[in-house]
Amino acid sequence: MNKKLIKKFNRQAQTYDRMRENQFQRKWREKLIGEAKGHVLELAVGAGGNFPFYKIEKIDTITAVDFSPEMLGKAKKAARQYHLPAAFIESDIDELFFENQQFDSIVSTLSFCGYSSPARILENVSKWCKPNGQVLLLEHGISSNFLISTLQRALDPLAVKTVGCHQNRNIMKLVNHSPLDIQKAEHHWLNVFHLIWAKPRKE
Repeated sequence: MNKKLIKKFNRQAQTYDRMRENQFQRKWREKLIGEAKGHVLELAVGAGGNFPFYKIEKIDTITAVDFSPEMLGKAKKAARQYHLPAAFIESDIDELFFENQQFDSIVSTLSFCGYSSPARILENVSKWCKPNGQVLLLEHGISSNFLISTLQRALDPLAVKTVGCHQNRNIMKLVNHSPLDIQKAEHHWLNVFHLIWAKPRKE
C-alpha cells in the first residue's frame, strides 16, 4: 500500500468533506449516481461525495472502499447523514478481492486518475459486476484540445506529486480496451470529463 499517497489523501479529507454539497460536478453526479441500484460497490469513495445523489429506495447495500482512513471517517458520517445502508472497507483498490459477479452496480468517480494499473482495475470491475449489472464512471483525462492537453501533460508530474492524480490518461481508450461494453457516454469540458454507462462484455 502506498503510504505516501494515503497521507496526501488524508490531508485532503477535510476539503473534500466541505465540498460534498457544493461541487462543480453536481449535475453529472446526479445523472450518473441516481441510476445505481441493488448491491453497489463504490471504489475510492473518498469523503462520500456521491452520497447525496444515491436514490435510497433503489439501493440494497453500498460497499464503499478507500485506502484513506481520514476519507473513510468523513464518508461514514455522510452515510449516516443521508441514511444510506453502507459498509466500509479500508483497502488499496489494487489489493481488493471480491467474488465474481457480486454487485449490481459498480461506481467510480474521479478515481482512475490515481491507480497505478487502471487497466487491471477495469478488468476486476468487469469480473465483480453481475452480467446484467452496470458500471457507472465519472472520470477525467487528457483533453482533445491541443492547448489544454499540452498544459495537462506539462502539469502531470506536479499533480501526481502533490495530489496523486494523473492529468494525461486517455480514459475512453482505457475503457474501450477493457472487458466492458460502453452503453452510453457523455463528454464535457473539451473531452476532459467523461460520464460512462457500461456493462461487462458478454463472452
